[in-house]
Amino acid sequence: MTPDKILLHKKSRQLELAFSDHTYRLDAEYLRVHSPSAEVRGHGASGGTLPFGKRDVAIEHIEAAGNYALKVIFDDGHDSGIYTWEYLHDLCVNEETHWQAYLEALHQSGKAREPDTQIVRLL
Repeated sequence: MTPDKILLHKKSRQLELAFSDHTYRLDAEYLRVHSPSAEVRGHGASGGTLPFGKRDVAIEHIEAAGNYALKVIFDDGHDSGIYTWEYLHDLCVNEETHWQAYLEALHQSGKAREPDTQIVRLL
């Protein structure tokens, strides 16, 4: 499913995607932590890394990757994820589910959304 419109809102740090029936706005942090890159998702059977401390990340710019995807360049230097139209659509329509799973993974690992923050759990 190819988007009808793509807008980068730098001030609000959001990517706007319009598909035939809906328009969505995805925060830069959400896109960054759900990057389809090998760094985040892993290589084959090996798991990736859980991004954390990305609350203040912004999107520097976006580029077309052929006719099937978008390359998103973030201000933290991350630029290796290629977001296919199908993956972006999934991130849009399942945002709440993906976001809650990410927050739970952060909680389980003792990580935080804020940069330079460590969570200590007392028993």
